[in-house]
Amino acid sequence: MLQRAGLPSLHGVGQGVRWVLLLVLSVLLVLVLEALHLSAALLLGPMLAAVLLATADGAVRVPSPAFTASQGVIGCMIARSLTTPTLAAMLGAWPELLVSVPAVVAASMALGWLLARRRVLPGSTAIWGSFPGAASVMVLMADAHGADARLVAFMQYLRVVMVAAVASGVAHIAANPTAAAADQPWLAATFPAVAWGPLLATLALALGSSLLAQRSRLPAGPLLVPMVLGILLQDLGPLRIELPPWLLAACYAVVGWSVGLRFTRPILLHAARALPRVFGAILALLLACGCLAAGLVLAAGVDPLTAYLATSPGGVDSIAVIAASNPVDLPFVMAVQTARFLAVLLAGPHLARLVAEQTGKAAPPGS
Repeated sequence: MLQRAGLPSLHGVGQGVRWVLLLVLSVLLVLVLEALHLSAALLLGPMLAAVLLATADGAVRVPSPAFTASQGVIGCMIARSLTTPTLAAMLGAWPELLVSVPAVVAASMALGWLLARRRVLPGSTAIWGSFPGAASVMVLMADAHGADARLVAFMQYLRVVMVAAVASGVAHIAANPTAAAADQPWLAATFPAVAWGPLLATLALALGSSLLAQRSRLPAGPLLVPMVLGILLQDLGPLRIELPPWLLAACYAVVGWSVGLRFTRPILLHAARALPRVFGAILALLLACGCLAAGLVLAAGVDPLTAYLATSPGGVDSIAVIAASNPVDLPFVMAVQTARFLAVLLAGPHLARLVAEQTGKAAPPGS
């Protein structure tokens, strides 16, 4: 089919050559996306490279233990961000959280339900793709609970691009970004000095708990168990989570490859057909969150840029980058974003299953 369409085919090319192509393409795409200041570049670049290889009959196999271990490291990364000051800020902002968190989750669910009802995407896939939060985590959670991780990734990362672009524009209009830190050599930024003791302890937690969770068959266990244990051990004091950039880049690449290599031409065609309606749904969600931010400004006296970044529908990482470089109430922004992320983690599986039961489980062509 690929040859009839005039597209290159890697059928018959050895696995070694395919791995080299995958690595080279991944690096090139990461560099391009980083130049565009996209915070999800480290995961999105490898995923796009894997999609290109998979649709050219050049798929390779990512070892299952590598995928499981990478989820464990990402779980520890999330735990590292849930520090005591962030949790304290969440408690201090509880009135705003009680309004903003359910409102954004409800808006995303309504749009996901509409996409499922219109048969744009299957029920649980539409909901997981619409949920606000860390995009990489939503993809992993969706995969663990039976949704189509490929289409969830398509929705999540389209939203990441749109949210990052709009939030950056709003920040540029509303406030002058603070002076950027002095440029640091790329090599020094990627390979900083490492505290090897905490790093080995972090790896032991990530690998041990993720592999144990996989054997217990707990849904999304390789991600959630290291995250929960990491939060407890970090806040109680025995552990300081150490995750150098090169380790996170490798784990993001493994997760991106694992998702991207599952794409097929029918799935890509289905995603292309769904693109206008998915784009419209994300735009509607951004407008709803903007209205909610205006409500926080009027009712709670929150400054406009802080309110917008706090209610913006993720991902947490991209919003954190934008908030950190602007004069906003960073603890409040991260408290709202983190509370919403935790709410989706806890309630997401039940809500996705509920919508799937109501709308049916129609699958896209070629799934």
